[in-house]
Amino acid sequence: MRGRRVIGPEIHTRPSHVVSKRGVTGNNVMLHGNFFKLLTTTDWCLYQYRVDFAPEEDRTMVRKGLLKLHRQNLGAYVFDGTVMYSSRHIPEQLELWSIRQSDEAKIRITIRLVGDMKRGDQHYIQFFNIIMRKCLELLKLQLVGRDYFDARSKVEVRDFRLELWPGYLTSIRQHENNILMCAEIAHKVMRQQTLLDILNDCFQQSKRDYKKIFESEVVGLVVLTDYNNHTYRITDIDFDTNPTSTFQLRTGDRISYKDYYKNKYQIRISCDSQPMLVTRVKPKERRAGRTDLVYLVPELCRATGLTDNMRENFNLMRALSYHTRVSPSVRIDKLMTFNSRLRSEEAIVQELNEWNLKLDDRLIEIPARLLPSEKIVLGGNRTVSAGQFADWTRELQQKTAFNPARLSNWVLIFIGRIRHDIESFVGILQQVANGMGCRIDNPRLWNLNDDRSNTYSDAIERIMSTSNPELIYCVVSNNRADRYGAIKKKCIVDRPVPSQVMLARNLTAKSIWSIATKIAIQINCKLGGAPWSIELPPINLMVVGFDVCHDPNDKSRDYGAMVASLDRNLTRYFSAVSQHRSGEELSNEFSMNLTKALQNYRHVNKILPSHIVIYRDGVGDGQVPYVFDHEVEQLKAKLTDIYGPTPVKMAFLIVTKRINTRFFLNNNNPPPGTIVDDVVTNPLRYDFFIIPQSVRQGTVSPCAYNVIMDTTGWKPDQMQRMTYKLCHMYYNFSGTVRVPAPCQYAHKLAFLVAQFIRRPPSTQMDSLLYFL
Repeated sequence: MRGRRVIGPEIHTRPSHVVSKRGVTGNNVMLHGNFFKLLTTTDWCLYQYRVDFAPEEDRTMVRKGLLKLHRQNLGAYVFDGTVMYSSRHIPEQLELWSIRQSDEAKIRITIRLVGDMKRGDQHYIQFFNIIMRKCLELLKLQLVGRDYFDARSKVEVRDFRLELWPGYLTSIRQHENNILMCAEIAHKVMRQQTLLDILNDCFQQSKRDYKKIFESEVVGLVVLTDYNNHTYRITDIDFDTNPTSTFQLRTGDRISYKDYYKNKYQIRISCDSQPMLVTRVKPKERRAGRTDLVYLVPELCRATGLTDNMRENFNLMRALSYHTRVSPSVRIDKLMTFNSRLRSEEAIVQELNEWNLKLDDRLIEIPARLLPSEKIVLGGNRTVSAGQFADWTRELQQKTAFNPARLSNWVLIFIGRIRHDIESFVGILQQVANGMGCRIDNPRLWNLNDDRSNTYSDAIERIMSTSNPELIYCVVSNNRADRYGAIKKKCIVDRPVPSQVMLARNLTAKSIWSIATKIAIQINCKLGGAPWSIELPPINLMVVGFDVCHDPNDKSRDYGAMVASLDRNLTRYFSAVSQHRSGEELSNEFSMNLTKALQNYRHVNKILPSHIVIYRDGVGDGQVPYVFDHEVEQLKAKLTDIYGPTPVKMAFLIVTKRINTRFFLNNNNPPPGTIVDDVVTNPLRYDFFIIPQSVRQGTVSPCAYNVIMDTTGWKPDQMQRMTYKLCHMYYNFSGTVRVPAPCQYAHKLAFLVAQFIRRPPSTQMDSLLYFL
């Protein structure tokens, strides 16, 4: 158990035919990783106890403090707020009593044995992680959400009323041959504003509509309450309730929020008229008997993270990136400083010695390979090298596209007196397209009176009613989300037609030739063409990408997008989007959409693919068993129905982008094409890491791959090389991307539908890359 959550066993996904998962292609290099080896570890039997408090105490720090008063009776122990680990055996249920300092209440602590753990037990590693979290507390770091940050070393970004708290993420796991601790530098953005400050700002902005503005800014926001160091997601605002309103305690007595905070936390609330914020409690707290809703006082809540408006503020993001985009050499220095603090702090040394734990003082060395540069295939089977930095932008100039398209009938919609700029831009676009071997004829110009969303929708409706253009091109005055959503909804759901949206200010930008080149490539793809391909093995291969995005307005609703290749050159794709509310619906739709993709593949090639490689994004570690048991099994059953007695050769890979693993080559970033398949990989998995990109700022992030099913018969080397090749096939960028192209396409489509359309797209364009 972890609290009240049962942790299932980690599944063994390494196929029997993979004796060694190490590849052979490329030059051998030696990297360093952000891991420290545990030189010695506890190897004796440990006992696991459940600790309960009566009356209930929800603050983890207070629970730890109440138990700490009995340390002499308990001996050496580790306690995470719910579960206690100790080397001492307490056979009977133990009752202890402590006095809570804040209100002098007498608290009963009940300790009962729930199990034991021996070395090699799955939960033994979890125990090491709890010890390390205890060490982070001993460094006087502050827990915010799940992670620890150093409030004393905060950096103030005064121009934007923000604070940046540096922190550390640690994770101890069993890797190939050793137990290693991964350590990573993290940052938490804290706003200096309370939610009462935000409410006052909204009131100044509009005294009539301040409630609506405040609601739009605050609902969905994650806030930190300093008095108990908890984070909450705001789900609603109750304008009929304020701090003087009363609520019922567990004892049955009623008390005002104002008096409650004064009695329990010694906090005086200054504003009695502020509305209360509403948040839903987490399921585990609901099971513990807490009510569904918790009310918070805006004055006591600090906003965390960044809003969309903040992310669009170039100056703000640049100010933050100065501190967050840490170069490899600086990151190594910070990691070594962290390691030194852990080994020199007296209380931590004593804690680690009690559990026979010793941390190495060096970053771990990792053998890796550097794959050769890929060959990019252009028109006429002409090949160019992707280059040392995996960027072939210059190689595309004045060279024919792999599959050029022609645009003869299109409408350009714009507003205002920018006709001259429009005509100038169209001329540049035609020149650029001509250099790629694509022909773009002059458009029909359509001038609007205003830039409202409905005006654009109505114009598109009239155009589609009277003609059948190949493309609708909209020039808009700014990047308002509602207008963009209206245009895309009209062109993707109501009146299916490829569309392009462009900001008016880009018509006269200094980099207009570069902008025109990217737009020409996008238009070519949306019409069914392809700018380049890559050297591939001569097999009937289908590659599939799948990703999920959440609807920001309805967290219970997800959109799963599947994108599958339709030709041997992997330049044409079939796509489908499904709305779902549970994982079961998701796996059903996934297998049905793959069936449609196979029908389209057979229609195009007159044959079914002999190999299918599926890249599944959007899966957390805890969801791997579900994907393995449900999605993969459903797909296998569907494919058996389609292929009959001769099964298709299939591989299913889980792609993980958000990882804390970092690699360094001579204190710098490793080059693109670096493969890591040893030392820091998981012995139970068929897994590997790829560094696909070259970055100019900060430390490059590798991407992790976990092959949970493989009947292709390919060697690990072939699986790794195919995966890296696919990172070259995303047409929105003439360089490598972090994940294989079908995965990136699936993410792009799922994001577009979840954020702007919120309805499955029309099937009339499902064989075009209309969502680029």
